[in-house]
Amino acid sequence: MVRVKYTDSDIALMARMMRAEAEGEGQLGMLMVGNVIVNRAQADCLDFVDVRTIPQVIYQVQGGNYSFEAVQKGNVFYNRARSTEKRLAKQTLDFWREHPSKYALWYFNPYAPCPPTWYDQPFAGQFKQHCYYEPQANTCESVYR
Repeated sequence: MVRVKYTDSDIALMARMMRAEAEGEGQLGMLMVGNVIVNRAQADCLDFVDVRTIPQVIYQVQGGNYSFEAVQKGNVFYNRARSTEKRLAKQTLDFWREHPSKYALWYFNPYAPCPPTWYDQPFAGQFKQHCYYEPQANTCESVYR
């Protein structure tokens, strides 16, 4: 059973995002970024109540800016999706979840040690340069299902 409904164009969009945000962290890093995208589409809480599709997640605007830096700045996000990233995106959409991104709704590269919270949400763990944060269980139960 797939985690969220998707189309071929969703796979390509998500693959571009995963590459743009985490290509330097290898396939596992890209999978973790993909997992955060899927978690946001599944979450029915906080800033993600009305976000249900992959394009809605990727193009979401918060505080006047796109949620993802790669969309805001462009970099490789506007390059075509490659077959490797498409395979990873499909894997994440279908079933893949792993710590520290298993329940994470946020990640970022602080270029320093990971802070213990991010917007008052607890630190879940770190993979290479990215710090992952999951919601408090009592604020977003839908992520933990």
